[in-house]
Amino acid sequence: MKKILLVIASKGFQPIEYGVTREILEAEDIKVETASNAKDSLGNAISSDNKPAHVDYLLQDVNVDHYDGLFIIGGQDAMEHLDNDNMYRLIHEVDRRFNKIYGAICISTRILANAGVLEDRNVTGWDNDKKLALILKDVGANYVKAGVVVDDNIITATGPDEVQDFGQAILKALYTRQPETAEDAEHKEAIGETDELIKRNFPREDIED
Repeated sequence: MKKILLVIASKGFQPIEYGVTREILEAEDIKVETASNAKDSLGNAISSDNKPAHVDYLLQDVNVDHYDGLFIIGGQDAMEHLDNDNMYRLIHEVDRRFNKIYGAICISTRILANAGVLEDRNVTGWDNDKKLALILKDVGANYVKAGVVVDDNIITATGPDEVQDFGQAILKALYTRQPETAEDAEHKEAIGETDELIKRNFPREDIED
């Protein structure tokens, strides 16, 4: 069974982006788990409309090898809670794996930009403040004014209005990624060393929320 990790802010995540994406994937028998920067005493994160969502893992405890893809959900507090070294570490680790997909919706595209993985990539995201084009230009990425943009293994979307297409794009990518080649397998030996460098650059933080 294929498996996707959705990452949400512990407070203020966008409920439609999270809920509909999850429903689309689970309807096709994709196992979905949820990670966040923190959780309350009941093990939940709280959405922008004050609804709970169960958190399976804290960011610092996630092993990306357990998933086929990772996607960051947006929301009013996503940048405050997810734009940090724990998130950057996961993004870099999944970026280094072969045949894994990842991405973001809404304002969380900016977290990918801040992590430094978007050079020469075509992406989209929330841009109501008209700052996204400059943010992406500064990291060498190309801003595409479209609801959903797929560039190889990276999928980005503008917000809740595009969540159906976002979920469908994730499904399509899951089932059309090419199988690992012998050359890919040879490069796997270097991933362990790269992971150690990533961990040094983006050390785990135990965040109390």
